[in-house]
Amino acid sequence: MPARSSNQSSPAARISASGAPRAPEPEREWDDRFREVSDRVTDALGTPWALLVSVLVVVVWASTGPVFRFSDTWQLVINTTTTVITFWMVFVIQTSQNRQSKAVQFKLDELIRSIPGARNRMIEAERATTQELKAEEEAFQRAAERGGTSDIPPEEHRAATADRRER
Repeated sequence: MPARSSNQSSPAARISASGAPRAPEPEREWDDRFREVSDRVTDALGTPWALLVSVLVVVVWASTGPVFRFSDTWQLVINTTTTVITFWMVFVIQTSQNRQSKAVQFKLDELIRSIPGARNRMIEAERATTQELKAEEEAFQRAAERGGTSDIPPEEHRAATADRRER
């Protein structure tokens, strides 16, 4: 049986309805490992040490120029290397960014749900059209100009929200 990663779900989730242990899903395990590696790479490459290493690589490469007579091959080495690394890093950074963005969104959703009188429709704001977002932005701006008070009393807002949900 393959080793389980430390970031898998709770032990209860790894047991089937019959009580037998479930085998880890290969795709899920791959996704978790990829995200873990992506997070580590992103964290490591976002340090001053990583910048220092990259500068040293370029300095070493540049200092070998006279040895290779600044040939096309010599230039191709740095161009190809940096292009490939940049290409890979786009995916690594985007994976980490997506994960972090979702985590922040869940935290904000939880805060909105926990505040009485909050506009729960804001939980779905990322799915709103540009026009709807613009209207919300204008409503927030008007509220800020009045010192943060809402245009609509919470009772009326709940009724309006319920009407929209029924449609």
